[in-house]
Amino acid sequence: MSETTAPLPSTASVPAAPLEPMTPGRRRARIALRGLEVLLALFYGIASALPKLIAHPSAAEGFDKLGWGSTGMYAIGVLELAGAIALLVPVLRSVAAVCLGALMVGAFIVTIVAMDGQNAATPLVLLVPLALIARARRDSVRDLLRLVRRTR
Repeated sequence: MSETTAPLPSTASVPAAPLEPMTPGRRRARIALRGLEVLLALFYGIASALPKLIAHPSAAEGFDKLGWGSTGMYAIGVLELAGAIALLVPVLRSVAAVCLGALMVGAFIVTIVAMDGQNAATPLVLLVPLALIARARRDSVRDLLRLVRRTR
């Protein structure tokens, strides 16, 4: 074979870079981060999305006040549930945190503008752990891009 027709080595045959040794502090930090992800997933799935998806009166009242009705309520509920599930999928964690963070920015703006600031701190408080997850899990975006490119 000539040099121009020689096959290129596949990426599967290239050895991976050596992993850094796992110190006890790093291990605890990873466990705490995973616990935070699970906690936020439970919050978004059960405490936030579920009342919207079952049309609980407490959720319906707020969306009726906004003029969004049940369509807006169900749409936000589905987005929150999707984000909660994605927080539990390793390759989607960072993207889920960014998307839920964007949803919380929107919730903050709507709360300030339409609800006279009542409970406006809640979305801001939730932005902090979401930003932490997005930053800590940013390497998962590369893995996600690799998966997307491989399926084409």
